[in-house]
Order: sequence, then C-alpha cells, then structure tokens
Amino acid sequence: MKTEHILKSHNKSLLMYQLVCPIKKYRRKVLTKEVKTSLKNICIGLEKRYEVSFIEIGADNDHVHFLIQSVSTYSQRSWLI
Repeated sequence: MKTEHILKSHNKSLLMYQLVCPIKKYRRKVLTKEVKTSLKNICIGLEKRYEVSFIEIGADNDHVHFLIQSVSTYSQRSWLI
C-alpha cells in the first residue's frame, strides 16, 4: 500500500476512507470474475474524472473493500460554524 500526501496551494493532506460493501442477493454470491474486473475499470474511470485515488480494491464473492484517498473539500473552520 503506497500512500502519499496530496499537496495543494495552501495545505497538505492525507485523508483516507475505508468502505466495505456487502452484496447479498437472495443469499447467492453474485460477484463473478467479470463483475470484479468491470468494477475495477469503473474505479479507474472515477479516478480520472474526480480527485480520488483507489489505493486498494478487494473483492470477494459477496463483498467489496475499497481504500480510497481523497482531498478534503471543507476546511476545519467550516465545521465549527
């Protein structure tokens, strides 16, 4: 896992999210090899369009794990108001 700080004009950040998505449809395992490949390609497309980076994408037959790095869009000060 390689993470790097994101440098902007006035800040430096290392903001990461872990997202786990369980997928169960009628107690069947629905994530096939083709679906996993398609999901990874969609994530690569999202990286190109938005300011996010998928550090890790892990998929099993019934759940998906994402480790996502992004830039904060709100300053700490705005949370205090």
